[in-house]
Amino acid sequence: MAKIAGYVSGHGFGDASRDIEVLNELGRQRPDIAVTIRTPAPRWIFDLTLTRPVDWRPRESDTGVVQLDSLRLDAAKTIRRAEAFHASFDEEVESEAAWLREEAITLVVGDIPPLPFAAAARTAIPSVALGNFTWDWIYEGYREHLSPAAALVPTIREAYSRAALALRLPMWGGFDMFTHVEDLPFIARHARRKPADVRKQLQLPDDQPLVLVSFGGYGLSQIDLTRLSKLVGYTIVMTADVTANRRADDPHAVDRMLLPGIIEQVDERALYSSGLRYEDLVAAVDIVVTKPGYGIVAECIANDTAILYTSRGHFVEYDVLVREMPRWLRTGFISNEDLLGGRWQDALDRLRKAPPPPETIATDGAERAVKWITGML
Repeated sequence: MAKIAGYVSGHGFGDASRDIEVLNELGRQRPDIAVTIRTPAPRWIFDLTLTRPVDWRPRESDTGVVQLDSLRLDAAKTIRRAEAFHASFDEEVESEAAWLREEAITLVVGDIPPLPFAAAARTAIPSVALGNFTWDWIYEGYREHLSPAAALVPTIREAYSRAALALRLPMWGGFDMFTHVEDLPFIARHARRKPADVRKQLQLPDDQPLVLVSFGGYGLSQIDLTRLSKLVGYTIVMTADVTANRRADDPHAVDRMLLPGIIEQVDERALYSSGLRYEDLVAAVDIVVTKPGYGIVAECIANDTAILYTSRGHFVEYDVLVREMPRWLRTGFISNEDLLGGRWQDALDRLRKAPPPPETIATDGAERAVKWITGML
């Protein structure tokens, strides 16, 4: 029986969400193929929307970046963690190769930690890389923090070069070390419910534009809600209780009851338990306020929702996303200062008047990825 080991970076929700779409599509096309998941990402992310059975085997296979919060990362600590992990890379590879043999894995798929490709090569198992950037490309962006004699980037590049196939998603960076690269369209989650039905079910107003605040697992609790309450002509939708746990002396503290018609809160657990999914909410709003990341950008493209984005600090992928996403998406920029200060009016008004994007792109990358993956078996 064919058995796939799927490795998912713990870097962010975007990797997990697109990999879940691929796994669900694999379950539809080939339910006979067994899948074991290797990731440090929280299991609840998968449990929310994964529709096929998997064998869950947590494993850290990369260190990603060190986030201070939703908008800031620690570059020096990011490199220190990556160098420490890869200092014992050969031992990690040997251990993982032994696990692959023991589990009788027939194909390795990774998004996109380097470890599994090196381990698969030691066992003569084919491997497929999937992603829109490579970690060597990211870490080279912090060259000032790399140790002078560090082998971090060469080690990662050598591991990637062992993959039999790389499936490259839009808005990409890196990939020059792979010998076989195939470009895919976006892998994205598509709404399954009509926007009007979602608004009605969640008791959201249908008489003015809705603006969803989306900053992933880190949330964004520093927004000045008192200033934001002066916003005219929009309803803000938040999936986390940003008014909770504020200090009594916090000048931004505000009772949600004082903001009728301005801020609506959606319990994300209740959202899923009611049969809806996050992508249904994305499709039901007019604008998403966020930091650029593959997952939310792909989701907005798939569901025709505009993005008001802010800077996410020094992260190499940010420049690529900002350059590429206006091709397929209505976008606008808001500074960190205006975002946190609740001064959204001008940026939202400008974005509402923006023309449609100049290009369209397919969002069936999950289906195409599965065809390549099953073809490797």
